[in-house]
Amino acid sequence: MFGTVFFCLCFCRLDGVFGDDEVKRVSVLEGDSLSLNSDLTEIKDDDVIQWRFGDENTLIAEINKRADRFAVYDDVLDGRFRDRLKLDNQTGSLTIINIRPEHAGDYSVQINGLRNRKFSVSVHGWVFVIVTEGISLSLNSDLTEIKDDDEIQWKFGLYGDTLIAEINKRADRFAVYDDVLDGRFRDRLKLNNQTGSLTIPKMRTEQIGYYTLQINGVREKKFRVGIYGSVTSVSVKEGESLSLNSDLTEIKDDDVIQWRFGDEYTLIAEINKRADRIAVYDDVLDGRFRDRLKLDNQTGSLTIINITSEHAGYFELQLKFSYKFLSKAYRVSVSARLHVPVISRNCSSSSSSSSCSSGSHPNPISNQTPHLNITQLCHTCSDSVHCCGPTEAVIRLVLSALVGVATVIILVYDIRSRRAERDQAHIHTSET
Repeated sequence: MFGTVFFCLCFCRLDGVFGDDEVKRVSVLEGDSLSLNSDLTEIKDDDVIQWRFGDENTLIAEINKRADRFAVYDDVLDGRFRDRLKLDNQTGSLTIINIRPEHAGDYSVQINGLRNRKFSVSVHGWVFVIVTEGISLSLNSDLTEIKDDDEIQWKFGLYGDTLIAEINKRADRFAVYDDVLDGRFRDRLKLNNQTGSLTIPKMRTEQIGYYTLQINGVREKKFRVGIYGSVTSVSVKEGESLSLNSDLTEIKDDDVIQWRFGDEYTLIAEINKRADRIAVYDDVLDGRFRDRLKLDNQTGSLTIINITSEHAGYFELQLKFSYKFLSKAYRVSVSARLHVPVISRNCSSSSSSSSCSSGSHPNPISNQTPHLNITQLCHTCSDSVHCCGPTEAVIRLVLSALVGVATVIILVYDIRSRRAERDQAHIHTSET
């Protein structure tokens, strides 16, 4: 029986040698990245490389050196590949990021219309299980009974390479292998002989990670087990930069670090030491992260520069080791930057006097009161060294209003006094 070949996190294991007429079968986890290699080391000046997908051989990407064309056609097939295709301009290899079940199928690369490489891609999803340390965990096989010729195996690790329990009805074998991996499962594995389900009593942190169920070498069910952790809330102002820390001091050779965003856990950045890949995928999600992501290649921390309100939401850091899966979550809120106006006077001054006017016919009030420009109450930090905060802005506004009211009162009193003086002078003139 042909064994299932796994392709996880763009790191694959393949059986046999690949020929032009053979189909390379790869399997990838939903949400991860998949690289399909052209098998070229460089592209020559007259090369034409085309990637096609599906039964209808739909063109999804090409490099045509003759026509100086380098393109991905990610709007075909109802846009299922939109913002997910990356084409290597040195080798012609194709990468599909944040892969989904609708991307499963047959891919082929044609080089100069003659040479072909074919890939059959399957996409597997994980069952996500989050538990509290010290609580028992049951991983269900979904079987109601085990038949006489069934073989059930439970494996642990990112690539499912450590057998920890099995039921083999043909060989009359029922066993748990709890001494593997430094004995982290010792006396902690319980196997149900009726259904094949696996129970781990009193979960501990060293037992979290990846579990794979294989039934008769064909049927599979995958579990990704984590522990409850707190979500760190972060608030930042629009236009500022935000750094999300991984809390790592260094990245080891077998580490895989992924940053995901939003309710769909869209992959936006990753470091895969096994595949020697450091990448940000800033064209996903309609390009909202374009030219805004910076990934620290020493620690895996992520920085979002010039942040806006559309970057608010849930960020998750996923750390994938050989036998473990850990995560760290941030909930980011973005507040609008407060633009507070400054007080401005439209005045001209001289050595002898100063005047404020508003045209060729001066207004008696505008001549004696400052012009309040509400839109410029405070200079922003980019315009001036002095930046006023909300409290200072309110105080300035209130003081300006009080000064204005007082000025108006004085003007009214002055006008009335002058009018009274004129009336008295007129009466005096009439009497004489």
